[in-house]
Parts: sequence; C-alpha cells; structure tokens
Amino acid sequence: MKNDYPESFLNLLNSVKAKRPHTVIQHILEHGYITSQELKDTYGYNHPPRAARDVREYDIPLVTYTITGNNGRKIAAYKFGDPNDVINNISKSAGRTILSKALKQALINKYGSKCFIYTEPMDEHLLQVDHRVPYEIGGETDAKDIDQYMLLCPSANRAKSWTCEHCENWIKKDADFCVKCFWTHPESYDYIAGKKQKVISIVFTNDEIEDYKKLVELSGIEGAQETIKQLIKDYLK
Repeated sequence: MKNDYPESFLNLLNSVKAKRPHTVIQHILEHGYITSQELKDTYGYNHPPRAARDVREYDIPLVTYTITGNNGRKIAAYKFGDPNDVINNISKSAGRTILSKALKQALINKYGSKCFIYTEPMDEHLLQVDHRVPYEIGGETDAKDIDQYMLLCPSANRAKSWTCEHCENWIKKDADFCVKCFWTHPESYDYIAGKKQKVISIVFTNDEIEDYKKLVELSGIEGAQETIKQLIKDYLK
C-alpha cells in the first residue's frame, strides 16, 4: 500500500509519533483502511471518531465511509483521502476542513495560550484546536470565524469527546442544544450535556498546595468537593 502514495505524503504519515494516530496510520498503510470495529477490538479504542480525529489533526486527509462487517451490519471505516489535499496545513477530508496552525495561532493571539475548559495557561504545543460545536453535530464552520473554535489541552479534549459522544444530543444532532452547553461555551452556558449543572475548576499552585493537602486530610479526596461547596454556602449566608 505504501507504494500508492507520493514520498512527501509518506513522510508526513511517518512523522506522526503519537501512539493512537500512529497506530491508525500504520494499519491503513498496511491494509488500505481500518474499521471502527478493528479500532475497538484490536486496539482497544472505544471511541473510533476520536481516533480518526487524532489523525486529521496532523493535516492528514481521512475519509469516513461504511462497509458491511462480519455480522452483516454496517460499520464505519476510514482510509486516506487524496494526498494532494494537504496544502498549506489546511486540507479537506470527507467535506471537513482540517484545523490549521494559522487558526491555532489566531486563537492564541486573541485568548492567550490557555485551555478554554481548565482556563490554565500552558505551552502552545500542548494545546489542540477543536470545533466548539462538535463537527459530527454542527458540520463544517468557517475557519475565518475563529470564535467557532476553541483551544483545549489533551485531557479536556478527551473529556469533551467522551461527554459529547455519550450525550443524548449525539443522536439528535441539534446544534442549538450544543451552543448552550458547558463543553461548547464554558464562559457562558445553561447546562452540562443537558444536565442542570455548573462547574468551577480550582487549581492549587505553589503555597496553595499546602491548603489542598490540609483539605484532603480533613475531608478526604472524595469529600473535598462537598466541603468546598459547604464553605461557599456558609460564606454567602
């Protein structure tokens, strides 16, 4: 299969070292495609769309289509798109624009080098660009409208993917529903995946770490959240 691609495209494929996208890429190079069932059963990746997205984040065009599995049911499969679609770090795959380095830099210039979910500053190379409304629900958005996108650290990106894929709206696909969700607009939201909830992330740094240790000693790690909420309630009385 490797002989089917130009050398420049193969160099791009082989430059990916992160485990999950590397695994997907090498499987496709050897077999021509990889199915969602293989991602789950062979490699233990329970969320195939996330594994495919990992590949696309390296500006590698990946086409999603359906095939008939061994049990006769239709399943998703992934294969490389046209290598010529990789142009200036912006490419198309099954109608989807791969998020570019220029878009990431524009977000950093406007909002700073921080994760939108955890609000903590971090090195630029750790941040990933994601559609605010998941592509699988909202479809393509204008890459020039940077406010349709957000910066996420890998941990937040995985958490968002898991939550969205287990939300009732993953089947309904109502983009307006997503717009009011924490995972889309953490700066202003009505609910978290449809549930009437609010969240505040508290990060302890430097000398504050001692406060964290004392809190855990007094309430235990599982009781820390309830203790903090009770302190807030007492303070607001």
